[in-house]
Amino acid sequence: MCESKLEAEVNKLTRNMIPMHMPGHKRMLMPSERLPYDLDITEISGADDLHDAGGILRDAMERASRLWGSGRTWFLVGGSTCGILAGIRAAVPFGGEIIAARNCHRSVFHAIELGGYKVHWILPAQYRRAGICGGITRKQVRDCIVRHPGSAAVIVTSPTYEGVVSDIRSIAEVCHGAGIPLLVDEAHGAHLGLFEEGGFPTGAVRCGADLVVQSVHKTLPSLTQTALLHLQGSLIRSKEVERQLGIFETSSPSYPLMISIDSCTELLAKAGPELFGVWKERLDRFYDAVRPLRYVRVWDPDSAPESGTKSGAGSLMNRDRRDRSKIWISFRRAGLSGAEAAALLRERYGIETEMCSGDCVLAMTGCGDTDEDLHRLSEALRAVDSEAAGRERTTKKAAPQTALPPVQTACTILAAVGCEAEEVDMDEAEGRICGEYLYAYPPGIPILAPGEYIGQEHIRLIRKSGEDGNPVHHTHADHPDRIMCLAE
Repeated sequence: MCESKLEAEVNKLTRNMIPMHMPGHKRMLMPSERLPYDLDITEISGADDLHDAGGILRDAMERASRLWGSGRTWFLVGGSTCGILAGIRAAVPFGGEIIAARNCHRSVFHAIELGGYKVHWILPAQYRRAGICGGITRKQVRDCIVRHPGSAAVIVTSPTYEGVVSDIRSIAEVCHGAGIPLLVDEAHGAHLGLFEEGGFPTGAVRCGADLVVQSVHKTLPSLTQTALLHLQGSLIRSKEVERQLGIFETSSPSYPLMISIDSCTELLAKAGPELFGVWKERLDRFYDAVRPLRYVRVWDPDSAPESGTKSGAGSLMNRDRRDRSKIWISFRRAGLSGAEAAALLRERYGIETEMCSGDCVLAMTGCGDTDEDLHRLSEALRAVDSEAAGRERTTKKAAPQTALPPVQTACTILAAVGCEAEEVDMDEAEGRICGEYLYAYPPGIPILAPGEYIGQEHIRLIRKSGEDGNPVHHTHADHPDRIMCLAE
């Protein structure tokens, strides 16, 4: 591969120069030959400054802005998390009101906590058997804005961790009709709509969202921790976004990470249609190969799932609302839990999947996969399916799961974390007010947040998640069978 423009500029700046500045390895002492010490510089003359970009970093970010079609783009070296924190704080004044989908990543909850916001939650439709959340609808957003006209912004996650895509275009129209911005956590969708050759749904930037945060590393060829923040329109001030990024992002940004983003951008600008076309062909072959399976069920992006929904929603996982790069596989009919299936794929077939939940496993694809990768996965699933056929009569039907129980809020998150709290046995916590975050990671969506009432459904889900091999993390309680509750 050729070096990117930003990489070429950095190499030019460091050639034949004695580095009497940070970092301490001086591009000479390299404990690991595999790390890019030669590109690891600081804000020397000519290297620009991410927090006041006017040179080579500004040019690199403008290249990204043109590729994704935004009005302004910032590089993020603290992952999507710092972009979400900065974006929400830029859009909503301290102590204000915000509308948010309840299946947001915990970084959204942290922004709500830090901003002292009053949040109005929208609970997405849920696929009970698969235990995942569906999309957010135009009607849900419109109704919530009508009920809470003082809200300063709306934030949704699209696509979800499992690939469910909301109708961002119509949601943006509703928000703009009310004069408020739409923020989209598109951490898992940096590839959406970039090139029609991929056959993916349109991305949030082109659907009109005001502020979009993407993790470039999740599906595109960039290093972990690299992300982008896109801004367009006039509802959120660019200067305020920059000010908040100065608060939430490191003042010593990594040049290797920024070069990684620029290299990814340039590769896609040159070869994106070809790469995405091949990606689509690989996925087509994979879905064709697994469609006949009887006991291992892969959710086909071109048809509705076998399980129903609740919350009065119809099927959201049709062709227009599903990111087919996320392969969601149910092993319920094969008699395996998701944890058992993930272990089997890892130990017998050498396939490490992204996550497991209930009786399902998520396999994430990217444009870096090979034909052999997808073929090995389809062959492994075919083998597991064949084995399951011989033990059909012993297969037990799994109980439906709940992706996300309804919530009832007693106070703001900020108010709750400032209260005195005590650890309570889980069996005695029902009806109490939660004093901590509880979440399974991945995907990092809080089952409970500070200030929310604890219900029996929450307790059941916490225990079931642990039984399924995805234990719930507590931010305060020291024992997994206890919950930190506000003191009575």
